[in-house]
Amino acid sequence: MTIPEEWTGPFDKRFWDDRYAEHTRVWSGNPNPHLVRVVEALDPGVALDIGSGEGADAIWLARHSWRVTATDISSVALDRSAAAIAADGEVAARIEWKQADVLEWAPPERSFDLVSSQYSHFPSADLVPFVKRLAASVAPGGTLLVVAHEANGHSAMGPDYFVAAAKLAELLEPTDWTIVEAGLQQHPSREGSDEVLVARRLV
Repeated sequence: MTIPEEWTGPFDKRFWDDRYAEHTRVWSGNPNPHLVRVVEALDPGVALDIGSGEGADAIWLARHSWRVTATDISSVALDRSAAAIAADGEVAARIEWKQADVLEWAPPERSFDLVSSQYSHFPSADLVPFVKRLAASVAPGGTLLVVAHEANGHSAMGPDYFVAAAKLAELLEPTDWTIVEAGLQQHPSREGSDEVLVARRLV
């Protein structure tokens, strides 16, 4: 997410509803490239899209035969997402749009073949339990994908909002998970790198 330099928080429902309401489009409308790269190696199943925004990732997944629960704190964003795909009934039927504050909502455990969080930044005290809840929702054999901006170039949020992917990987029990990748990956369509964690649940 791109945050105005003068912004001091909180990143709550009012902030995001206002931001979406003030713009016809906030994001590019394209699926996040790290998601596309990782998912192309997976068989379709049941996915959880955290912070779904205007729905590009969820819609892309549904078009590739995934069933998706797409969550966002902003009801404005969710309404826009649902409207964007309403005319394609077959794809729309594969997506459940759910308004939720992911710092409070716990997804059902061991329920999803893919759990994806793209650029969800929280203070470290909130991020650790957030990632643990996401990990708990991954089914055996499923994949956890967490993508975040690297700290460079995003000074508005402050260093506490950035945790290296390798540190997040340490939150996962090594007997339960295989770490596929955990580190900086070059973003394919813009300058700079992202912190990317890809992990597969064993049991």
